[in-house]
This record gives sequence, structure tokens and C-alpha cells, in this order.
Amino acid sequence: MGRALRLAAHPGKALVQLQKGFEQVLKSAARVSSPFHDPAAAHPIHGAGPGGPSALQHDHDPSQCDHDHGPKHIYIYSPSSAVRDKPAFRRGIARLQALGHQVEVDPDALAVHTRFAGDDATRLAAIHRAAASGADVALISRGGYGLSRLLGGIRYKAVAKAVEKGTRFVGVSDFTAFQLALLAQTGATSWAGPSLGADFGVAGGEPDDIMEACFDDLLSGHGEGSGWRMHREKPHATTGKPAVPDVYVKDATLWGGNLSVLASLVGTPYLPDAMGGVLFLEDVHEHPYRIERMLTQLLHAGVLARQKAVVLGQFTSFKLAPHDKGYKLQSVVDWLRTQIKAPVLTNLPFGHVPTKVLLPVGAKVSLSVEDRDALIYWGHTH
Repeated sequence: MGRALRLAAHPGKALVQLQKGFEQVLKSAARVSSPFHDPAAAHPIHGAGPGGPSALQHDHDPSQCDHDHGPKHIYIYSPSSAVRDKPAFRRGIARLQALGHQVEVDPDALAVHTRFAGDDATRLAAIHRAAASGADVALISRGGYGLSRLLGGIRYKAVAKAVEKGTRFVGVSDFTAFQLALLAQTGATSWAGPSLGADFGVAGGEPDDIMEACFDDLLSGHGEGSGWRMHREKPHATTGKPAVPDVYVKDATLWGGNLSVLASLVGTPYLPDAMGGVLFLEDVHEHPYRIERMLTQLLHAGVLARQKAVVLGQFTSFKLAPHDKGYKLQSVVDWLRTQIKAPVLTNLPFGHVPTKVLLPVGAKVSLSVEDRDALIYWGHTH
């Protein structure tokens, strides 16, 4: 198939470039009845290899496929916190325009009302304008906080109608509230992915190439899945079995996002009842004990017991303390595995990090795990 495996390490680690056949990555998945082993597949699957998250790419001739590689209409709006970093906002717009896209900016994208991008009515109106825009993608300017205040006023049927007509709603962090509420209220799919300022508006360099490749795949219709390599972990102390068993899950709803936001929706009509789902989680500025406390809330609420798998993304920007005495994020992972039957996967390249894949929240997916290699596959969503 002649595909190239591009490996992008986490910040602080060396960047590795490795060319190899895509078949070698798919071969192990095939041994657990994975749908990934399809020699006729004509599109790239984002994935990973040794050293960190990556994107699997191939040499592609746009003239030889039926996907639309032309410019897209991208609508920028601000449903959460006010945009404080206006240079990043402008850089993000310039980057999308340089990629050939038509960028439409909501009239209140730079509004300010205390810490928010306008008062609640202003931000609700921005969401509904995004839904009525007819854009290919409605992309948030930034996360922060504010969407939880709006959940009772969103016209979900109008948003779902926009999704049905082809608008992909994309965002991260606080956007989890919108995504989960939309899924719970209508079943419509949205995309966990980048934001304008933090991802496309980076200063002093180019946006992350993996993130941009995933975003381009969303726009062109090439994205079919995401793969990564999990952390190396010690076998179980008493049984000697691997920390993560080989897994194959089929037709499960992919859902999740920011853990703090998700946990805040427990007990509300805005948390999906994703029985037999694949739950992915990430967070930032949360000490491991706080992460454990929120996972405990999901555990006692019965949310975790209903999942076929729990996939942990990137938990970043926290500081351990002397009082921890060896308690760390891995301690939380080890504890969680004693509490639920579902496998707990780690190192998904998603969160408040430059290298992030895009994930269809609400889509049916298959999950394949062998050894440290994990693949989430959703096929075509258009």
C-alpha cells in the first residue's frame, strides 16, 4: 500500500520520522477480528507508533478520488470565555485562510461580558447563527467556561438539523458541555478537536501537523479512525497478565471529552445514557486526586459500569506535592482498573495538547487493542 507512518512525539521528546508499510500496523488488529485489515481501504487512518501519537498518511492524488478537496466554509464563534489573546485569534484566521478556506467570523466573536464572550443571550445567539450559517465547520474560538450556563436555552433541533445538512461542530474543553447535551437531546454527532486560537493561532511556529492533518481529513471526508500507542506498563502484580488485555469492541457509541465538564453533567438531562459506550476523557490543571474524585463520581453514578472501554487522553499542567508520597496519575489508573470490568486505555492523543486527533462524539465505533497498540475506527461519517 506504500503508506507512510509519521510519528509525532509529545512535547519535550524527540520528533521521529519513520517510513513503513501500513500493513504491519493493521496486521495485529486483524488477529482480533478488527475491521482495520482491509487491503482495499483507500484512505488514511490516523494512528501512532513508538514514541507517541502520530498520523498514518499515504500519498494521495485528489484527482483520483470522489472527495471534495476544495476550500471550505468555516464559521468562527465564541460560546464560552472571552477571547483575551486577540493576536492568536487573528493568527488562527490567517492560517485557515492560508489553507484556502473561506472564514466567516461571528459578529460577537470578540464580545466581552465579565469573563464571558458576551452575556448568555449573546452567546446563545452566536450558537444559533453558527447553526444557521450553512458552514462546513463551526469552530469555536476557544474553550474556558460558559457553555454549562446555556444548555437550557440551546435550540437542539436546529443544531441537529444543521448537522444533518453537513455542518460539523468542532471544539474542545468547555465545548464538551455542548457536545454531550446535543448527543443526549438529539443523538447528533459533533467533533472533539481543535479550537481556533490555541491550535491554529500558535505563536512562533506552525500549528501541529498531526492536528492539521486530522482537521483536513475531516474537511475532505478522508478521516476513518484514530490510533495510538499506549504507555508501557508493568504486568498485573499477582496474575502477571498485561495491564490492558487484547480487546475488540464493535458498534459502541464514542462519547466523552473534558472530565470536569462531563462530571458536572451527572444527574442532568444533558448527560448521554451511553450504555455500552467507549468513553474518552481528558483534563488540564487537575491534580491526580481531583481526577480520581471525579472518576469516583462517575463510578458511583453507575456511568463507568455501563461502558465497554474507558480511554484516557492527556491530563496535563498539574503539579505533584510532597504530601503525595508517590501518589501520581498512574496511581489513579491502577485504582480505576480495580473498580470496573471494562479495560482502561491510556495515552490517547487528545486533550489540552498541540498534538490532538479529531473524534466523532456520538458516532458508532469499533475499538481494537493488541499489546500497546490501540485503534478506534468509525469509517466514513459523511
